[in-house]
Amino acid sequence: MGEKKGTLQVILGAAFLMATSAIGPGFLTQTTVFTQQLMASAAFAIAVTIIVTAIVQLNIWRIICVSGLRAQDVANKVIPGLGYFLAFAVALGGLAFNIGNVGGAALGLNTVFGVPNSYGAAISAAVAIFIFLNKDLGKAMDYFTQMLGILMIALMLYVAVQSTPPVALAAKEVVMPSTINWTIILTLIGGTVGGYISFSGAHRLIDAGVRDANDATKGAVNGIVVTSIMRVLLFLAVLGVVYVGAGEIAQALDKANPAADAFRRGAGELGYRMFGVVLWAAGVTSVIGASYTSVSFLRSLFGGIDRNYRWWMIGFICASTAINIFVANPVALLIAAGSVNGLILPLALGSILLGAYKKDVIGEEYRHPVALTVMGWAVVAFTFWMGIQAVPNILKIFE
Repeated sequence: MGEKKGTLQVILGAAFLMATSAIGPGFLTQTTVFTQQLMASAAFAIAVTIIVTAIVQLNIWRIICVSGLRAQDVANKVIPGLGYFLAFAVALGGLAFNIGNVGGAALGLNTVFGVPNSYGAAISAAVAIFIFLNKDLGKAMDYFTQMLGILMIALMLYVAVQSTPPVALAAKEVVMPSTINWTIILTLIGGTVGGYISFSGAHRLIDAGVRDANDATKGAVNGIVVTSIMRVLLFLAVLGVVYVGAGEIAQALDKANPAADAFRRGAGELGYRMFGVVLWAAGVTSVIGASYTSVSFLRSLFGGIDRNYRWWMIGFICASTAINIFVANPVALLIAAGSVNGLILPLALGSILLGAYKKDVIGEEYRHPVALTVMGWAVVAFTFWMGIQAVPNILKIFE
């Protein structure tokens, strides 16, 4: 009974690690900015993102857990050397996101308490470092991400109700969208399941010794549900603020901090303070998820990193915090990071899918579901095509 309870705790911890890794400042910023641009049509982009997220996570979690190998090791078995490329690409994308995560956490403390951003960044980094210094790192991450994840959903639900969004119109746009923007869809996918985010929960499971495909499925589904609830609630909260009526649009949100402005308009000063709490929680849990997963991609490739992985995670946080000071436009960085991570997704998912049919990866007994394989390759083709279409717009972000 105790062993079963322990496994359940690990599964929930992995699910919330994946969800809170996805629900970072970039998640909040992207959803807010794109909802303002597309209005109710953003419902279609979010629906596509949720479907793609489910396919990606179910494939990756099952294959990685059954193999007992981290993603870079699977990739190296598929094509020698591919794992090194994948590891560096994911770690670099994770660093880009983590710079924004630290900045988001700092902005959250500034919103709630008026703490200067430099101090807020240092305090938030110190909290994340404390988690990594904990003797039982796995349990500390599990409990911390679950606690803050539940808090974020509760606060988001309150603001979504207060903003009274046009739910019927949003539901109609899911199946009959007025506008479709593939660059936005790619960016949302990248910010939800691109780069390191795809692997955070799965790597947590194999680090805890979970090897059962059914346990992997449970963890993936829980993570998908938590992330999807948060995305939909945030979309509805923002839509309720920016949508006035047919042909009418409310005053544009503050470009410097669009999500905070949406919360303030939707639920007054209390909503604004709530946003600060949500932003801090999203930022610091994503700092933990990005640092843990990015370093996990390097552990099995470099012995020195594996022997001192805690200190590499702490160094990753310190580097992100230091670089954050020099970032002139954190909103642009967070959106760009989502786009870049979206470009990594076809390579990462394709590598894992190829590994599902190699006996030296999954063993003799496991049979990966054909339906998941077919849908997985469809997502690889879909995201690769979207990536090609979006490259010109992504380059403009860096100008």
